[in-house]
Amino acid sequence: MNENDASRLKELRVLTIATTFPRWEGDKEPPFVFDLNKELARKVSLMTLVPHAPGAKKEETLEGVRVIRFPYFFPSHRQNLFYEGGALPKLRSSWLARIQLPFFLLLLFYHMVRCVKRYRINLIHCHWIIPQGWFTVWLRKILGVPCLLTAHGGDVFSFKKDSLVARFSRFAIKHANLCSSNTETTRQAILDLYPKAKVKVIPMGVDTSGFHPNQRRQELKNEWGVKGPLFLAVGRLAEKKGFKYLIQAMPEVLRELPQAKLLLIGEGPEKGELETLIEQLKLGENVILAGGKNREELPSYFASADIFIGPSIVAESGDTEGQGVVFLEAMASGTPVIASNVGGISDVILNGETGILVPQKNPQAIASAVISLYSDVALRERLSLQGREMVESCYSWKASAASFLQLYIDIV
Repeated sequence: MNENDASRLKELRVLTIATTFPRWEGDKEPPFVFDLNKELARKVSLMTLVPHAPGAKKEETLEGVRVIRFPYFFPSHRQNLFYEGGALPKLRSSWLARIQLPFFLLLLFYHMVRCVKRYRINLIHCHWIIPQGWFTVWLRKILGVPCLLTAHGGDVFSFKKDSLVARFSRFAIKHANLCSSNTETTRQAILDLYPKAKVKVIPMGVDTSGFHPNQRRQELKNEWGVKGPLFLAVGRLAEKKGFKYLIQAMPEVLRELPQAKLLLIGEGPEKGELETLIEQLKLGENVILAGGKNREELPSYFASADIFIGPSIVAESGDTEGQGVVFLEAMASGTPVIASNVGGISDVILNGETGILVPQKNPQAIASAVISLYSDVALRERLSLQGREMVESCYSWKASAASFLQLYIDIV
C-alpha cells in the first residue's frame, strides 16, 4: 500500500452493518465481524451498526470499535429476532420473531440513514446480502454513498433462485459497487444469482495467537471427567450444523472407543431435539451439551480436544456453511479436523492434507472417520501440523483486513 492509498484510508468514515456481533464483552456470540473490524479500525474511522439485544448497551466502544445498537421492538426485553441461534431458524420457529421482522427492517433503514448523515459516512461495508444489503444499495442510490456487500453463505444459499428473497438479493448484488465472499463456493452462489457481479474472495480470518496448541489443558479434561479421547463440536444448535448425525454416530464410536466423550458447545433452536436424541440413544454419559462458551474459554477447548468434528449439512432451505470459521480455529489450535464435504468447507479442508472430509448426513461415515483417525497417531500429527501451517499462512485477521482495505480504496 503506497502513501497515497494510506492517505485515502485516513479520510474514510466507514459504517459497517451486521447482525451477528458480540452484545457485550465476553459474549458467546460468533465474533468474526468484530475481529475483522478491530483490524480495520486501525486504519480507518469505523463504526458498526447492529441490532440491540436485552442487556446490551445502545452505544459503546469495544477494543477500539465504536458500536451502535439500535432497538427494533418494544418493550426491548422482548427483542429476540437475533443472537442465540440466528435469525433464519427463529423466523421459521417463532411467531414473535416473524412479528418483529417488519419493525426491524423499518428501523434498520432509519438508523442507517441517521448514521450516514450524522457521521458523514463515505463508505458502507454491509455484512450479509439480505436484508441489510438491499437497504445499503438504496442508500447508495439515494445519498450517493458507495458500498461493499460481503456474503457469508446463508444469505446466498438459503433461498430458491426464483423466490422473492432471491430477487431482492439479485437487486442488491447488481447495484453494489463491489461484493466479497468468504470462499469460492460462496462466490459462485453470488454469480448464480447475478452472473455479472463483481466479486472478490476474501476469507474470514482467525486469531492465530489466541487459538494455539499451547492452550491445551489437561485440567479441562479432568473437569469433564474425560478418561479417554475427547471429541469436540462447536456451533449454533441449528439444522445446517448437522449435529444430530454426529450424535447418531456416537454409539458405533463407543463400541470401539468406550471411554470417548463428545463435548458439543453452542446454543440454538435445536437444543431440545438434541437432548431428546441423546436420551433416546442412552448417551448421557458420553455426549455432553456444554452450552455456549465465550471467546476466552474456547481456545482451551479447541486445543485440548483430540479431534474436532464438524458434521455440517445442506439444510432443507438450501442453507449451508459458507466457510466455517470453527474449522480454522481448530486447525490453528493444532487439532485434527473431520468435516462434511458441503458448502465452502472444501476451500478450507483439503482431504487427507489439512483434515478429513466425509459425506453429509452419514453417521456411519462419521463414525468410521473418527475411529480411523483416532487410531492413526501419525496421521493425526500430520494433519495437525499441516492444518496449523495453512491457517498461519492464509487465514490471519491481518491478511483479511489488508484485503478489505484494498477493496475500500478500489471503491472510493
